[in-house]
Amino acid sequence: MTFHREGVATLLVVLVFDAVVVGLAYAFLPVWLAAVLYVGAAVLLGLVLNFFRLPKRAVGASDPGDVLCPSDGKVVVIEEVEETEYFQDRRIQVSIFMSPLNVHAQWAPVAGKVLEARYHPGKYLVAWHPKSSTENERTTHVIESPHGPVLFRQIAGAVARRICWYMKPGQEVAQGEEVGFIKFGSRIDVFLPLDADIQVELDQLVTGRETLLARLPKP
Repeated sequence: MTFHREGVATLLVVLVFDAVVVGLAYAFLPVWLAAVLYVGAAVLLGLVLNFFRLPKRAVGASDPGDVLCPSDGKVVVIEEVEETEYFQDRRIQVSIFMSPLNVHAQWAPVAGKVLEARYHPGKYLVAWHPKSSTENERTTHVIESPHGPVLFRQIAGAVARRICWYMKPGQEVAQGEEVGFIKFGSRIDVFLPLDADIQVELDQLVTGRETLLARLPKP
């Protein structure tokens, strides 16, 4: 387990804030009230450390056609939709909702060449809102795997205000390579061909980089 680099600035701010609160409480407040603030400061620090944690995990795929879950969370959507930005055809959309308690890093669901890595500014609707996929702050990433392209989006939620991504068009990525991070609540949409064999179910809790999301048909 390590601490994610995207959380360093936040951690420093919290450490300074906690130090000020603890120092003032120790100097000016009654013991019982100071103790309450000490606990609050410790809880705040614990939440930041938990949110920006980055566990070490083995890649859970064994076949080139395997698609891994790109993030931790809960499967909230499995449905056939019209993907209008890149493919412009019918696809199976699988959406994973991340709570504030989940690890918020993202990993490449397949290995291959990055065909698209695009950022879209937008709104901050709650992450489970149907329009969040097309109207919220988000990114669109497409990776050309040995079994065809896979598109996934990082989508900001009502609280999240910053999406980080590390891929560029033309870059080669390994399956399970860390490719992004979303701060404070979010969702991931994955778009797969209609004949993909979906391996997850609605309301299933999944683990990024480990849980098998789907199997792609051979080209």
